[in-house]
Amino acid sequence: MTDITALRYTKDHEWLLVEGDVVTLGITQFAADQLGDVVFVELPEVGTAATAGQTLGEIESTKSVGELFSPIEGTVVERNDAVVDTPDLVNQDPFGGAWLVKIQVDGTSFPEDLMDHEAYAAFAG
Repeated sequence: MTDITALRYTKDHEWLLVEGDVVTLGITQFAADQLGDVVFVELPEVGTAATAGQTLGEIESTKSVGELFSPIEGTVVERNDAVVDTPDLVNQDPFGGAWLVKIQVDGTSFPEDLMDHEAYAAFAG
């Protein structure tokens, strides 16, 4: 499991792990709980351009369909096929084995509204 206190969070309930110029992206436990039982995950192919604020994939549950938004600009350099093959990993381990994509960022510009763990915990209630 990832150290959730070292992550950055978006208002869309996504988490980011920044390692140099590569950012690993996933959804939070709060988002997984809100979705319910995840039954389908669609992720972009490696090489896909990630545009901040644009849809990057889709997560479907027994309750609803949620979109995965890219919080940053860059290129998808890796995707987690394990969650495509076994979607319920999103519910079981959202901060670990259920990471979704890795994006190589263009530059070092990150959204100003990214939250640290404490701020996200207050935001998510």
